[in-house]
Amino acid sequence: MTSAAPPALPTIHRGDMTGLILAGGRAQRMGGRDKGLQPFAGRALAAHAVERLRPQVGALLISANRNLDAYAALGADVVSDETQDFAGPLAGMLAGLRAACTEYVLTVPCDSPYFPSDLGERLGAALSAAGGRPAVPAAGRPLAAYAATAQGPHPVFALLHRSLADDLAATLSAGEHRVRAWLSRHKAVQVNFGDERPFYNINTLDDLHTDSPHAP
Repeated sequence: MTSAAPPALPTIHRGDMTGLILAGGRAQRMGGRDKGLQPFAGRALAAHAVERLRPQVGALLISANRNLDAYAALGADVVSDETQDFAGPLAGMLAGLRAACTEYVLTVPCDSPYFPSDLGERLGAALSAAGGRPAVPAAGRPLAAYAATAQGPHPVFALLHRSLADDLAATLSAGEHRVRAWLSRHKAVQVNFGDERPFYNINTLDDLHTDSPHAP
Protein backbone atom coordinates (compact mmCIF):
# COMPACT_ATOMS: atom_id res chain seq x y z
CA MET A 1 0.00 0.00 0.00
CA THR A 2 1.42 3.35 -1.02
CA SER A 3 1.59 5.90 1.76
CA ALA A 4 -0.15 9.19 1.20
CA ALA A 5 1.99 12.16 0.23
CA PRO A 6 2.44 14.74 3.00
CA PRO A 7 0.16 17.76 2.69
CA ALA A 8 1.59 20.70 0.82
CA LEU A 9 2.84 23.52 2.99
CA PRO A 10 1.00 26.82 2.59
CA THR A 11 2.69 29.22 0.22
CA ILE A 12 3.64 32.73 1.26
CA HIS A 13 2.25 34.98 -1.46
CA ARG A 14 3.05 38.56 -2.42
CA GLY A 15 -0.11 39.77 -0.71
CA ASP A 16 1.02 38.21 2.58
CA MET A 17 4.01 40.55 2.71
CA THR A 18 4.49 44.22 3.53
CA GLY A 19 7.73 45.63 2.17
CA LEU A 20 9.81 47.72 4.57
CA ILE A 21 12.65 49.95 3.34
CA LEU A 22 15.07 50.70 6.18
CA ALA A 23 16.14 54.34 5.89
CA GLY A 24 16.29 55.42 9.52
CA GLY A 25 20.03 55.30 10.22
CA ARG A 26 22.59 57.97 11.04
CA ALA A 27 24.63 57.36 7.84
CA GLN A 28 27.83 58.25 9.67
CA ARG A 29 30.01 57.24 6.71
CA MET A 30 28.12 59.86 4.69
CA GLY A 31 28.82 62.57 7.22
CA GLY A 32 25.39 62.18 8.80
CA ARG A 33 23.45 63.00 5.62
CA ASP A 34 20.12 61.25 5.18
CA LYS A 35 21.36 58.36 3.05
CA GLY A 36 18.05 57.30 1.52
CA LEU A 37 17.52 60.74 0.00
CA GLN A 38 20.96 61.07 -1.59
CA PRO A 39 20.91 61.08 -5.41
CA PHE A 40 22.14 57.98 -7.21
CA ALA A 41 21.77 57.44 -10.96
CA GLY A 42 19.32 60.32 -11.17
CA ARG A 43 17.06 59.45 -8.25
CA ALA A 44 17.11 59.20 -4.49
CA LEU A 45 18.58 55.92 -3.25
CA ALA A 46 15.32 55.06 -1.53
CA ALA A 47 13.42 55.58 -4.79
CA HIS A 48 15.42 52.73 -6.33
CA ALA A 49 14.41 50.52 -3.40
CA VAL A 50 10.74 51.52 -3.78
CA GLU A 51 10.78 50.62 -7.47
CA ARG A 52 12.44 47.26 -6.85
CA LEU A 53 10.42 46.24 -3.81
CA ARG A 54 6.89 47.34 -4.72
CA PRO A 55 6.24 44.55 -7.28
CA GLN A 56 7.26 41.94 -4.69
CA VAL A 57 4.82 42.87 -1.91
CA GLY A 58 1.20 43.74 -1.22
CA ALA A 59 1.93 46.94 0.73
CA LEU A 60 4.94 49.19 1.24
CA LEU A 61 6.42 51.09 4.18
CA ILE A 62 9.54 53.21 4.64
CA SER A 63 11.26 53.36 8.02
CA ALA A 64 12.69 56.87 8.50
CA ASN A 65 13.50 59.13 11.43
CA ARG A 66 13.88 62.49 9.64
CA ASN A 67 12.67 64.19 6.46
CA LEU A 68 9.45 62.20 6.73
CA ASP A 69 7.59 64.24 4.10
CA ALA A 70 10.34 63.64 1.55
CA TYR A 71 10.12 59.90 2.10
CA ALA A 72 6.31 59.94 1.94
CA ALA A 73 6.60 61.67 -1.45
CA LEU A 74 8.21 58.47 -2.77
CA GLY A 75 4.80 56.80 -2.55
CA ALA A 76 4.83 54.78 0.67
CA ASP A 77 3.61 55.21 4.22
CA VAL A 78 6.38 56.21 6.62
CA VAL A 79 7.01 54.73 10.05
CA SER A 80 9.52 55.89 12.66
CA ASP A 81 11.39 54.25 15.54
CA GLU A 82 9.70 54.25 18.92
CA THR A 83 12.75 56.08 20.29
CA GLN A 84 14.66 58.91 18.63
CA ASP A 85 18.19 57.66 19.30
CA PHE A 86 18.81 56.05 15.89
CA ALA A 87 18.78 52.58 17.43
CA GLY A 88 19.66 50.76 14.20
CA PRO A 89 17.97 48.34 11.78
CA LEU A 90 16.24 46.31 14.49
CA ALA A 91 14.37 49.41 15.64
CA GLY A 92 13.21 50.04 12.07
CA MET A 93 12.14 46.42 11.75
CA LEU A 94 10.10 46.74 14.94
CA ALA A 95 8.34 49.84 13.64
CA GLY A 96 7.48 47.98 10.45
CA LEU A 97 6.21 44.89 12.29
CA ARG A 98 3.98 47.08 14.46
CA ALA A 99 2.55 48.97 11.49
CA ALA A 100 2.09 46.14 8.98
CA CYS A 101 -1.35 44.67 8.34
CA THR A 102 0.04 41.55 6.64
CA GLU A 103 1.34 38.33 8.14
CA TYR A 104 4.92 39.01 7.04
CA VAL A 105 7.28 41.95 6.62
CA LEU A 106 10.00 41.87 3.96
CA THR A 107 12.87 44.18 4.90
CA VAL A 108 15.56 45.75 2.71
CA PRO A 109 18.05 48.58 3.32
CA CYS A 110 17.69 51.83 1.42
CA ASP A 111 21.27 51.73 0.14
CA SER A 112 21.22 48.60 -2.07
CA PRO A 113 19.75 49.66 -5.42
CA TYR A 114 20.19 46.28 -7.14
CA PHE A 115 18.76 43.79 -4.64
CA PRO A 116 17.11 40.70 -6.20
CA SER A 117 13.76 41.17 -7.89
CA ASP A 118 12.74 37.75 -6.55
CA LEU A 119 13.90 38.38 -2.97
CA GLY A 120 10.44 38.01 -1.43
CA GLU A 121 9.56 34.99 -3.53
CA ARG A 122 12.71 33.09 -2.60
CA LEU A 123 12.68 33.96 1.09
CA GLY A 124 8.99 33.10 1.27
CA ALA A 125 9.48 29.75 -0.49
CA ALA A 126 12.33 28.80 1.85
CA LEU A 127 10.35 29.76 4.93
CA SER A 128 7.29 27.85 3.74
CA ALA A 129 9.43 24.79 3.03
CA ALA A 130 10.78 24.98 6.58
CA GLY A 131 7.25 25.01 7.99
CA GLY A 132 7.37 28.71 8.75
CA ARG A 133 3.83 29.68 7.82
CA PRO A 134 1.79 28.63 10.83
CA ALA A 135 -1.83 29.45 11.50
CA VAL A 136 -0.71 29.80 15.09
CA PRO A 137 3.06 30.19 15.63
CA ALA A 138 4.51 27.24 17.53
CA ALA A 139 7.67 26.97 19.59
CA GLY A 140 10.67 25.92 17.53
CA ARG A 141 9.07 26.74 14.19
CA PRO A 142 11.10 29.19 12.06
CA LEU A 143 9.42 32.56 11.75
CA ALA A 144 12.07 34.40 9.74
CA ALA A 145 14.38 33.97 6.76
CA TYR A 146 17.25 36.07 5.46
CA ALA A 147 19.57 36.27 2.48
CA ALA A 148 23.17 35.13 2.26
CA THR A 149 25.85 34.62 -0.39
CA ALA A 150 29.21 32.87 -0.45
CA GLN A 151 30.71 36.12 0.86
CA GLY A 152 28.54 36.05 3.97
CA PRO A 153 25.10 36.75 5.44
CA HIS A 154 22.91 39.73 4.60
CA PRO A 155 20.53 39.74 7.58
CA VAL A 156 18.81 43.07 6.82
CA PHE A 157 17.34 41.40 3.72
CA ALA A 158 14.84 39.46 5.80
CA LEU A 159 11.33 38.09 5.87
CA LEU A 160 9.81 38.34 9.35
CA HIS A 161 6.58 36.99 10.80
CA ARG A 162 4.64 39.72 12.60
CA SER A 163 4.41 37.63 15.78
CA LEU A 164 8.10 38.45 16.37
CA ALA A 165 7.30 42.07 17.27
CA ASP A 166 7.01 41.68 21.03
CA ASP A 167 10.18 39.63 21.29
CA LEU A 168 12.02 42.19 19.17
CA ALA A 169 10.81 45.00 21.44
CA ALA A 170 12.12 43.09 24.46
CA THR A 171 15.42 42.44 22.68
CA LEU A 172 15.93 46.14 22.01
CA SER A 173 14.98 47.03 25.59
CA ALA A 174 17.67 44.61 26.76
CA GLY A 175 20.26 46.50 24.71
CA GLU A 176 20.73 44.01 21.86
CA HIS A 177 21.01 45.71 18.46
CA ARG A 178 22.67 43.03 16.31
CA VAL A 179 20.32 41.86 13.57
CA ARG A 180 21.99 38.52 12.91
CA ALA A 181 22.20 37.65 16.60
CA TRP A 182 18.47 38.21 17.01
CA LEU A 183 17.62 36.22 13.86
CA SER A 184 19.89 33.36 14.91
CA ARG A 185 18.13 33.11 18.25
CA HIS A 186 14.93 32.44 16.34
CA LYS A 187 16.58 29.80 14.10
CA ALA A 188 15.95 31.93 11.03
CA VAL A 189 16.28 30.18 7.69
CA GLN A 190 19.34 31.30 5.72
CA VAL A 191 18.74 31.43 1.96
CA ASN A 192 21.77 31.34 -0.35
CA PHE A 193 21.42 33.69 -3.33
CA GLY A 194 24.86 32.83 -4.71
CA ASP A 195 25.65 36.07 -6.52
CA GLU A 196 26.97 38.85 -4.29
CA ARG A 197 26.47 41.64 -6.83
CA PRO A 198 22.76 42.34 -6.18
CA PHE A 199 23.57 43.06 -2.54
CA TYR A 200 26.07 45.81 -3.32
CA ASN A 201 25.43 48.76 -1.05
CA ILE A 202 26.25 52.46 -1.21
CA ASN A 203 28.23 53.44 1.88
CA THR A 204 30.02 56.71 1.14
CA LEU A 205 29.49 59.92 -0.79
CA ASP A 206 32.09 58.74 -3.31
CA ASP A 207 30.02 55.60 -3.95
CA LEU A 208 27.11 57.79 -5.05
CA HIS A 209 29.16 59.09 -7.97
CA THR A 210 30.71 55.81 -9.06
CA ASP A 211 29.27 53.71 -11.87
CA SER A 212 29.07 50.43 -9.99
CA PRO A 213 30.53 47.32 -11.60
CA HIS A 214 28.25 45.38 -9.25
CA ALA A 215 25.03 46.15 -11.09
CA PRO A 216 23.49 42.87 -12.29
